[in-house]
Amino acid sequence: MTREDELLKRIEQGDRSATDELIQMFYPDILRYCLWHAPNRSLAEDAVQETFLKVIRYFDRYTHKGKFKPFLYRIAANTCIDMQRKNRQPELSLEEAKIDPPYSEPAFETIRSDMMLRQLVSRLPRHQQEIVLLRFGQDLTLREIAETVNLPLRTVQTRLRAALKRLRTELNSPQTKSDSLQEASSACSKQENHKEGGSRKNGKRK
Repeated sequence: MTREDELLKRIEQGDRSATDELIQMFYPDILRYCLWHAPNRSLAEDAVQETFLKVIRYFDRYTHKGKFKPFLYRIAANTCIDMQRKNRQPELSLEEAKIDPPYSEPAFETIRSDMMLRQLVSRLPRHQQEIVLLRFGQDLTLREIAETVNLPLRTVQTRLRAALKRLRTELNSPQTKSDSLQEASSACSKQENHKEGGSRKNGKRK
């Protein structure tokens, strides 16, 4: 039984302290996710709080089958969408995007890599942006992404491949001068190819 499973079981049994532990476990990831979508840091923090309030409110509707993370991210995504509709403000600045301790470790990448990913994703169509952010910004599996965005797994795979292909094409063009962005795009492609290769091997062994 994983730590997540244990906490969810305790919550079902009415253990309030388990709710606090579950929030503490996922807070850094959800804060980071909301920072991707928020017009400023203050609203990102508000969105995180609202997300966990909704999780507690709707927990009775959730039946645990190892899919809590997609459930959590769907609530966070809807909360961020509502927030964006109500608050149309400039994009987050680099200074605002900083994560204060203790949320700067261990799940967070450097601010520089986060900002590079933000720039990469901004080049993509909207229907591809969320998938790339969830995959490389939040490290969700393709199956978790499919459940989060409510799309077939094959559609998620197709959109991710198309996004990576588009980024490679754009960043290899003469107009693109950012070596850092090219390296970031290449790293994403290599990471995805490595994981796909591992999946194929595991499938053959079975």
